[in-house]
Amino acid sequence: MARAPIGVELVKRGLVTEADINEAIAYQKEHPNKKLGDILNILNLCPQRDLIKAMGEILGEKVMILRPDNINVDMTQYFSMDIAKACKAVLFEVIGGRAKVCFSDTSNKRAIEQVRLILLNKGLVLEKYLTFETNIDNTLESLEGKSEDNIQETTGDVTGLVDTIIKSAMEKRASDIHIEPAENVIRVRFRIDGELVTIANLEKTRQAQIIGRLKAISNMHQEKQESQDGRILLYNDYNIRVSSQKNVNGEKFCLRLLKKNSGIRNIFDLGFPKSEKLLKASFDKRNSITVVAAPTGEGKTTTLYSILDYLNRPEINITTVEDPVEIRVPGINQIEIDVKTTFAGSLRTILRQDPDIILVGEIRDFETAEIAMQAGQTGHYVLSTIHTINAVEVITRLRKMGISDYDISSTLATALSQRLIRRVCPHCATKRPFSEEEKEIIQKLVQKYNVKFDFKDKFTYDINGCKECNHTGYLGRIAAFEILEITEPIKDLISEGASSLRIRDEALKEGIYKPLFVDALGKVVDGIVTLEEVNKKLVLF
Repeated sequence: MARAPIGVELVKRGLVTEADINEAIAYQKEHPNKKLGDILNILNLCPQRDLIKAMGEILGEKVMILRPDNINVDMTQYFSMDIAKACKAVLFEVIGGRAKVCFSDTSNKRAIEQVRLILLNKGLVLEKYLTFETNIDNTLESLEGKSEDNIQETTGDVTGLVDTIIKSAMEKRASDIHIEPAENVIRVRFRIDGELVTIANLEKTRQAQIIGRLKAISNMHQEKQESQDGRILLYNDYNIRVSSQKNVNGEKFCLRLLKKNSGIRNIFDLGFPKSEKLLKASFDKRNSITVVAAPTGEGKTTTLYSILDYLNRPEINITTVEDPVEIRVPGINQIEIDVKTTFAGSLRTILRQDPDIILVGEIRDFETAEIAMQAGQTGHYVLSTIHTINAVEVITRLRKMGISDYDISSTLATALSQRLIRRVCPHCATKRPFSEEEKEIIQKLVQKYNVKFDFKDKFTYDINGCKECNHTGYLGRIAAFEILEITEPIKDLISEGASSLRIRDEALKEGIYKPLFVDALGKVVDGIVTLEEVNKKLVLF
């Protein structure tokens, strides 16, 4: 009801009726994040130009109807697309040292202050305008398409087109390419630092040619229109996994770009807490299994390789079974899964090869889990991954696969969970002190875990955007970790069949475990990532 005064004013001016306001309020109950003015516009209850003019007079703001053709400047030269989306803001003109920016909500002081400081750092004074949220969203969608390489204009033939798409993804550090048939276009998107970015919308008439070319170079069946997997080996530095999936508009393709011989990163560089004692306690094991847990695309395999690099010595026999082998490592025996090879079958063979350490790319089923556990119980150290939301839930997942509480408690040594968070771009970010509000949010989140951060001489950053980071304001990612060491009291709880909640409470009581977000907030305080980015990833407040 805080928005009722605007409704009353609009009724007084004769622009809408009380029935219109009631209809808008009913809509707002189902869409609580929408403002009354935006709802009146969405429901077309008042002429758009009359509505925005009246709202400007009521709120005392300059207004305009924003459209993509109103943009007279390259916005990403001043602030990133991410900032524009987060603040619901579009820069449309720079003239005489003044930067004219449209906002969907001029009462959002935090968003306006963020944009103001970014522009001030570039020697510009903010001049704000009010527009509808739908105008902002439509304009940003249009600008996002224009700001990236216009792929469809770079080449004519389909061979060159597909090659350009793939090479462009490589240049932009993309991990995945999505080629998605829609009703009237083919959308091309890249996943860069975990975020999907629309690169181009291709003509629908090219769909059959593009699909044919992708199937040809990934060794798929041309005539089949059901799900298929393939691989592209045309690029010297990349092994590209291809997956196709039929949908209502055709066949969608996802290409995973795996860089060959990209090297193994030191585990501390990945974001693991810089403690040799913790590293040794977590991974230098025998007769046990360590599991890295996270959703798809959160860097589990990279972490496994870093652990192997830490453990690898000439006197140790290390064997891996992977799908596929993503990084080839000298001195390590690596087995790749194919049609005739399974994780479980390979594991049985590996156990006859006198291994000291075994890496299993992923525990997917009971058979693989059972053999991995047996390997851990018979003198080997096993490393693997599993899909769960946190370290404690590794125990629940293994239980659901059918592994007994006794086997879990006697074999599981460490459960590790992680999430990748985008790093601040060092080339364009603007350094500033933490606000009192930010300090309060961070301290309140960690105080129940007996953690208190010292903000003395600590700084955070405002995101801008430059060529180095594709105008996103972020460059690369770092992992936030949580580590659960399976101590004797926790082993006892697992054996008793205790719930994951009881196990978590015991780990917290022992002080050996901290939730993942505590490590993430530590990286915020250290200026590596922003509070906004951590909240976007982990939804903390």
